[in-house]
Amino acid sequence: MKTGIQKTAEILEQVHQLESTLGLKNEACRSKFLIHPDFRSKVFLFLHGFTAGPYQFEPLGKALFNTGYNVLIPLLPGHGRSGDWRHQNPPPLPTDIKIYQEFVIKWLEIAKTLGQEVVIGGLSTGGTLAAWLALEHPQEIDCTLLFTPYLGSRYSLFDLLIKILPIYFEWFNKDAPGNFGYKGFRLKALRIFLELGYQVLEKAQGCVSAPILMVCSEADHAVNRSKQQDFFRRVLKQQPKSWYYCFDDSLQIEHRMMTKLEDNDYEELIITLAKAFVESDLTWLEFEQMAARITQGHAYDQIMRELNFDRQVSQQLSAMMTQAFGCEDLKCINPDS
Repeated sequence: MKTGIQKTAEILEQVHQLESTLGLKNEACRSKFLIHPDFRSKVFLFLHGFTAGPYQFEPLGKALFNTGYNVLIPLLPGHGRSGDWRHQNPPPLPTDIKIYQEFVIKWLEIAKTLGQEVVIGGLSTGGTLAAWLALEHPQEIDCTLLFTPYLGSRYSLFDLLIKILPIYFEWFNKDAPGNFGYKGFRLKALRIFLELGYQVLEKAQGCVSAPILMVCSEADHAVNRSKQQDFFRRVLKQQPKSWYYCFDDSLQIEHRMMTKLEDNDYEELIITLAKAFVESDLTWLEFEQMAARITQGHAYDQIMRELNFDRQVSQQLSAMMTQAFGCEDLKCINPDS
């Protein structure tokens, strides 16, 4: 009789076979499954950004796999296809959010067969989907990693245009390094994520979420950071084991923050931060207390003794703190403001 792992392995192989028939742009767009031969303590489910592909989570996924976890990075519906995409022939991106929601719920069920605890994460619109999933199914998710989730554009005018214009749009950085996805899209394909962002903000007002790590950057000119902060404050009122982390503008970490291929020279900091969160049990208040002492120059061992964190704080948290605070790049927010 086949084990659950074997059955899941067959499902993942079927996904790869199907993708071989779809005609993908390149191997970077293919789903990435980093699976050990047995059930693990944690399994990670990552959702890539809009018009991009699973390649965005490959460095983080490999690091987590090497730590001993299972990792799933599926290609989102309508993404990664080869074709002569242009104004008259836009890429086949869904314009119904239910397609994405049904997709991530299906993958949540697959993930549960590979690990005792499921951790979900996403970048940009993938982060929006992950936030929705964390609010809809908090009991099935151990924690959530949101990398600059799309809850609205930086400029309100852009949101207005996305809502009303039926046009094809090309990214301003369409030829940037590491961009293996689509160069353009119909605005209504992005509109559904803007609407989902509104729903996520509203739902966070009174619902308990799985613990959330929110990672943002001051140099990110694509999304509305105040809405990200507002979302975090709402989550924190119900879920104290959530963290907010914002990179300083001096680091020049832009919206595509997951890999060196996408111009983030601090890829390792993303990895250590994610590991620190999932392997720690600190509340936001405790994390703030530790961060404040580190920026004041206190020794790490001294901080551990002062705050009685010895049992709670993992080696990854120690590594992240040591790596992160050389340039005072932690930006805390007051949840009560």
